Amino acid sequence: MKIATFNINGIKARLPALTAWLDEARPDVALLQEIKSVDEAFPHEPFEERGYAVATHGQKGFNGVAILSRLPLEDVTRGLPGDPADEQARWIEATVIGRRAVRLACLYLPNGNPAPGPKYDYKLAWMDRLRTHAEALRGTEEPVVLAGDYNVIPQDVDAARPEAWREDALALPASRAAFRRLLHAGWTDALRLHLPGPGVYTFWDYQAGAHARNDGIRIDHLLLSPQAADLLQGAGVDAEVRAGDKPSDHVPVWIELDA
Repeated sequence: MKIATFNINGIKARLPALTAWLDEARPDVALLQEIKSVDEAFPHEPFEERGYAVATHGQKGFNGVAILSRLPLEDVTRGLPGDPADEQARWIEATVIGRRAVRLACLYLPNGNPAPGPKYDYKLAWMDRLRTHAEALRGTEEPVVLAGDYNVIPQDVDAARPEAWREDALALPASRAAFRRLLHAGWTDALRLHLPGPGVYTFWDYQAGAHARNDGIRIDHLLLSPQAADLLQGAGVDAEVRAGDKPSDHVPVWIELDA
């Protein structure tokens, strides 16, 4: 089972790039962030023509997450538990049925800038809710994958120029500590397990020729429960997508599970 996560930075602007990547990479499941579309306006047809079922949790102009699956989808739920007043569309989860069932969560974690401030407070509170819900999911003892744009640079090795991010919400000590608490609770960073060295990035800013200089950061992650980690066969980054026509500033990150 090939599962990919991809912050597409707007479904309307990236539709040709997204469908071209789907035709080339052929993931069984694609988890999308920043679709920037309400559910009613999301373009189902190009994906359904390719054999994908579509589940969305959209929001006008901002945020929004979606699941595309060539395998049966069951028990789709929307919104991260823990704050009924939170109206931002940042979480969707579902069970995907292959040779065995895998619970998938697609997340778009808040950026948090400027920090300090209310946006950073929201980021940290959201990460606390994530950790609580992740524990509940892990407690099911089923394979679970938490994938998406975490807006966290876990370590200095995950940035080409770590000094440039010292004061940014993506790399502040509290952000990194919240991410580490997830790992310490038993979740496996799939990409780091397979690509432990430097130079592994998933995002390059549009400004100042960042991609041409490989001035990137790694903020898109797939975290695996112990049961999912036992099924892991491979992981990678489709970095070449960033050089395509009208690309997102993120690229797809994927794993292969024996599922």
